[in-house]
Parts: sequence; C-alpha cells; structure tokens
Amino acid sequence: MSESVSPDVLERVLRTLAETQKLPLEQVTADSTFEQLGIDSLDGINILFALENEFNINIPDESARLVRDVRQLAEGVQSLIGAKAAPPEPAA
Repeated sequence: MSESVSPDVLERVLRTLAETQKLPLEQVTADSTFEQLGIDSLDGINILFALENEFNINIPDESARLVRDVRQLAEGVQSLIGAKAAPPEPAA
C-alpha cells in the first residue's frame, strides 16, 4: 500500500494513538514502529477500537495483524475511508 495519506487523517491517527497509549504526541510520528512505541497486541486492539470510533470505520482483524508501524496504520485507515466513501459496486 503506497497511497498517500491526507494530512488530516495522519494527524487524527497520530493523536488517537498518542491518547490511547498515553504518549506525548510529539513522540508519535508517521515513521514510528509499534515496537519503538512499546505497543503490544493488547494495546493494538485498544488502538483499533479507538480508530474505528474516530473514523466510523470497521478495521478487519486480518488486515490489522499485518500492520507494524504508524504509517501502515494511517494508510490502512485512509483506504478504508476511501472504500466507505466510494459508491457500492452493483451486484452481479
């Protein structure tokens, strides 16, 4: 996934992640890995719930398991927002 993330989405992902983990916002960057931030799998679940609420999206578990850093997380959120905004495909 290499689509660019809008500044608004990235800022909201960073803020949500910082708030959920009780980290200073300046410590959380797009290039931070979850390991650097001390985020484990249980923390990840809390972050996903917070992001689903923040953006009114549903993050599939299988996609979430592959995410290892903040940029991947923001790109995933961006693509889910885009998919939600797109008109539904006509049923075949």
